[in-house]
Amino acid sequence: MSVNLKNDNSSDDSIIADINVTPFIDIMLVLLIVFMVTSSVTFQSGLDVDIPKISSKSDGKKDPTAVLISLDNKGGIFVDGFAVSRSELEQRIKDALLKGKTDMVIFQGDKASSLQNTLDIIDVAKKAGAQKFAIAAKEV
Repeated sequence: MSVNLKNDNSSDDSIIADINVTPFIDIMLVLLIVFMVTSSVTFQSGLDVDIPKISSKSDGKKDPTAVLISLDNKGGIFVDGFAVSRSELEQRIKDALLKGKTDMVIFQGDKASSLQNTLDIIDVAKKAGAQKFAIAAKEV
């Protein structure tokens, strides 16, 4: 805040007060950047899926080009984090397999989801061209 008082014997003795908003804009931009960085780090697949737990250890091999198919507890289906309907599921999987140049599908299902839904989705993935399958689970 700046205050400017004129002392030159004129009749125009008024206070001019201006608010400098530049520091506020700087703070808002920094907060925006921090929010964008932290939200992209915590946003992996876009779903809150309660993955089942296993006690055996895996071999640690991962295929970075695999297509991730997720099923939430309400029956929603997601291919690589994007919601799809059952009617467009096969085409979306086909497109994702071609884009990733892979034949591997990782299935991530909520432990409260139906086994029949899981088998239906795996069957559709086979029709779309997937040949290798993995099921995501947390190691205990």
